[in-house]
Amino acid sequence: MRRRLRGLQGPHGLRRGVGAAAVLLASLLLAAAPVLGADPTASPASGDVRSSSTAPGLVGDPLFALVGVVLIGLVAVAATLLYVRLTSRR
Repeated sequence: MRRRLRGLQGPHGLRRGVGAAAVLLASLLLAAAPVLGADPTASPASGDVRSSSTAPGLVGDPLFALVGVVLIGLVAVAATLLYVRLTSRR
């Protein structure tokens, strides 16, 4: 059994649909609040405030991050090869 929307049928159906879309669009545009960005002035602290002045722009241990990325890649390759071997039909 197929049910149709009765409000969008008939000679005024298209007009109702366009009116509903216009009301929805107007309500969305009127409800949007302006968003204020951060203050563009510089902060009183100089340099990178996230680290204890070890190097400009470097936070954490880059070698550890590189090893982690390579390890994740190797695990992904191994899992893919295992999946292909287990699911292949001969």
